[in-house]
Amino acid sequence: MTLPLLTLLGFATWTLLLLAATVGVHRWRLILFKHAPINGFPPHAPEGPGWYQRATRAHLNCIENLPVYGAIVLVATLTGKNGHTLDALSVAVLGARVCQTLVHVSFVQTERAVTYRFSLFTVQLLAMLWIVVLILM
Repeated sequence: MTLPLLTLLGFATWTLLLLAATVGVHRWRLILFKHAPINGFPPHAPEGPGWYQRATRAHLNCIENLPVYGAIVLVATLTGKNGHTLDALSVAVLGARVCQTLVHVSFVQTERAVTYRFSLFTVQLLAMLWIVVLILM
């Protein structure tokens, strides 16, 4: 398995773990202890503690970006592109994604926290664009 494929698997795994460890645990606890009905979580209603709301948004953000990264890695794989730069960029995408998620979930979203999140997203964006350029060269 190539490093870009491994980081894609890591991205997908991170997305699932984030869901299970934050949103899932919170909802399961409320349902199991009869504090909320199983259908008591409207999809777009902001409710619950701040960390839960941030975790929900962080999970959705992973869901939004995973297909884009998946498409890029798929094309790189199908075209036989490889190399140290591609590997490093793939690791940068996953590392920045994990860090962005941790900042999103762990901290109240002050201007500083949002700046860190935005910077980490920018790393991912630039790394994915660079991979696209490598594929096209």
